Amino acid sequence: MSESRRAGRQARTAERSRRGSGVGRPYILRNIPTYDVLSEENLARIETAADRILAETGIEFRDDPVALDHWRRAGARVDGLRVRFEPGMLREVLASAPPVFTQHARNPANSVQVGGRSVVFAPAYGSPFVMDLDRGRRFGTIEDFRNFIRLAQSSPNLHHSGGTICEPTDVPVNKRHLDMVLAHIELSDRPFMGSVTAEERSEDSIEMARILFGAGFVDQNCVILGNVNVNSPLVWDGTMTRSLRAYARANQAAVIVPFILGGAMGPVTSAGAIAQAHAETMAGCALTQLERKGAPVIYGNFLSSMSLRSGAPTFGTPEPAIGSMVVGQLARRANLPLRCSGNFTTSKLPDAQAMTEGTMSMLAAIHCGANFILHSAGFLDGLLSMSYEKFMLDADLCGALHSYLDGVKVDDDQLAVDAFAEVGPGNHFFGASHTMAHYETAFWDSSLADNEPFEKWEAAGSVDAASRANRAWKKALAEYEAPALDEGVREELRDFVARRKAAEDDRWY
Repeated sequence: MSESRRAGRQARTAERSRRGSGVGRPYILRNIPTYDVLSEENLARIETAADRILAETGIEFRDDPVALDHWRRAGARVDGLRVRFEPGMLREVLASAPPVFTQHARNPANSVQVGGRSVVFAPAYGSPFVMDLDRGRRFGTIEDFRNFIRLAQSSPNLHHSGGTICEPTDVPVNKRHLDMVLAHIELSDRPFMGSVTAEERSEDSIEMARILFGAGFVDQNCVILGNVNVNSPLVWDGTMTRSLRAYARANQAAVIVPFILGGAMGPVTSAGAIAQAHAETMAGCALTQLERKGAPVIYGNFLSSMSLRSGAPTFGTPEPAIGSMVVGQLARRANLPLRCSGNFTTSKLPDAQAMTEGTMSMLAAIHCGANFILHSAGFLDGLLSMSYEKFMLDADLCGALHSYLDGVKVDDDQLAVDAFAEVGPGNHFFGASHTMAHYETAFWDSSLADNEPFEKWEAAGSVDAASRANRAWKKALAEYEAPALDEGVREELRDFVARRKAAEDDRWY
């Protein structure tokens, strides 16, 4: 190997090491346009269909009398649990929601912008199982949960600590939210998400954020997100609306997400599922504004398909991917930040199927204009399993997407006209001064891909991508160092957790 090639490789290795320490961009500002697939006429037809669903069929709001009172005062028609909305009403209510906001991190350098041109990558969310190549598939534990926070904190390609990265099933259901939020705060200095599984758990999560940031700061700034799901079709249950109101009441951002499996919780046709999702999302987003005008809120979406032969969910398929493009157009027309799509797959292993499906759905999120991309890393087994190896492979893909979203810069230096004069016809650019000035940063350099000749790869043991990812997560955990946290804050948080745990008996359901 020549001295110049060796120097370039050493520089790239040093850069990867620096990036692996958790130093990276706090979020991405896209330099490529969004991709609009529907005409103005067809977008208007979808919005009209959503208005008809809202006005004629309506949405049920269960077990939350306060939500029903909000709707009555806002002018909706409330008949028992069923609420119907006149066309345009929800858009008027949502005029107070900010199109862009900042979610602050305890390390200000890691605060993220949500909305506009920003793109934020966060880990996958909600899996009851975890898996790796060594131990296979098993129920998640609090140590697995902490490990994934450590891996996210260590990756320069992710921007957010996430939320329920996996369910810590070895901690009681009514207390695990305390351990999870504490882990996010202690093990990461990036933005994070709180619990939504009960109103009091949401309030606990927000109170821990107040201990960390100060009550006055939290009242005026977003520091924590809560991801709430519609019970599609057309039902908002009280567990979710009470939680989304708790976040809005505290001026914190709720992420409003229908979860539609076409043919089960919605129509098999994409246009019908999108209209349903738009109706459900707009109603949830508007409720946050009735709780506290001006509270940040994220327009969320989770379209998926299913096998109509078996009834099994399918993820990473083309119809939901192209549907995400339309969802992006609708969110922009609503002037709201968007959470959409992610590294979805139904594969049971970190294999070719997993990466094919994940890349399809992730590129849909990129091109539809998603601002907050949950499920960016680790999603496997139809979201039933969080995979250590898939996490590393997905995080690597997120690194490539940083470069993809940067677009193509055009200036005199990038056009390189002088380099052609230096090199001339028929010669190579390897040693050209332009190449030497850019060789360390010219191309994205994967930390997991093997780009060696076949013979060298074979001589090194013919190691596949999943095995390389297995080595990578172990190395990242071995080298992880927790970011500094004020000891007084740590003590106050741990005291809060201990008191809240002691206040009630363990419940495992």
